[in-house]
Amino acid sequence: MSVRGAVVAGAVPSQASGERPLAEQVVSPPLPLPRGSLSEGVVAALRDGAPPPPAAAGDPDPWGDDLQLALHTLYELHYRGFAGVDPDLEWDTRLLGLRGELERRFLGAVRDELPGSPPVDEVIGELLVEPVDGSGISHHLKADGRWWQMQEHLAHRSVYHLKEADPHAWVIPRLTGRAKAALVAVEFDEFGGGRPERMHSELYGRLLTGAGLSRAYLAHQNSAPAPMLAVVNLMSAFGLRRSLRGALVGHFAAAEITTAPSAKRMAAALERMGAHPDCVEFFTEHVEADAVHEQVVRHDVIGDLLRREPELTPDVVLGVRATELVEGRYGEHVLGAWARGESSAHGRGREQAHGQEQEKEKGKEQGQVQG
Repeated sequence: MSVRGAVVAGAVPSQASGERPLAEQVVSPPLPLPRGSLSEGVVAALRDGAPPPPAAAGDPDPWGDDLQLALHTLYELHYRGFAGVDPDLEWDTRLLGLRGELERRFLGAVRDELPGSPPVDEVIGELLVEPVDGSGISHHLKADGRWWQMQEHLAHRSVYHLKEADPHAWVIPRLTGRAKAALVAVEFDEFGGGRPERMHSELYGRLLTGAGLSRAYLAHQNSAPAPMLAVVNLMSAFGLRRSLRGALVGHFAAAEITTAPSAKRMAAALERMGAHPDCVEFFTEHVEADAVHEQVVRHDVIGDLLRREPELTPDVVLGVRATELVEGRYGEHVLGAWARGESSAHGRGREQAHGQEQEKEKGKEQGQVQG
């Protein structure tokens, strides 16, 4: 059952006989490859026990590879951690202090690009209107995208979708009443309605396998560009700060409201390319689910939250606008690289990733649909 059904009853169902076993194991990923002196210092602190680097080390660009990877690495301690890294470092005060300073720089840069605070109804209303001349990644892939571009985009998004609903769960103990109940109902769908094989992260894992890509958690972190890391870092920052619970709800709303139209285009693009049905299933699931979630999030989550805590209105607006900002920067980066005939992957992983994608493209052009 789900928010589209009725009340959840009974225990979580076990995996039925004949169903595919879950392929994913809970394994901590390896540490990422550094992208500058700051991220190199963070990796050394986790790997070797070296003192954390000063926040001023490395490239000062808050949107750049070095800072975004450093933040990504520090945030990941609150998710699955890294292989060979002491899990107690999650609460190391020196690392927390460094993360806090980098977080302030990143969120400061986000706020600098979003002056003012429009009315919340206006901001939510804008999410509901799709531009007639849309030009995002899903539009490109649906119209005339190449298979290697599709693979590259799916690999980048794995950094997000393999933990899709997890950061939003941090807001649950910070809500109450209808807002809490409604958000949990939507999260219940995200986590598969009690069926592990239907968790959206599991569906994305099967998508990756169907696309000929590794489904291992953070397998693609070294090729993910800085704008993609920023997308995930934003929701981690909102999720870990109770003071930004309103922003996390805004992020949640933006994600749920805008997903269905984009998912419909992605499903059409994958069908046009002859992709494996597991690739298409992830997006068709979101077309139906998120169309319903949009109503619940708008009226029951945001509406109830702001009735109880109207002072959080600017933060909800920030969450919506910031989500659109980082997703827009990611889209511009990817489409810009493709327009130049280049891979959008980070430099360290670009040659290998692009070579594999070109081999897949060659196979598809010869009529060998991946399975």
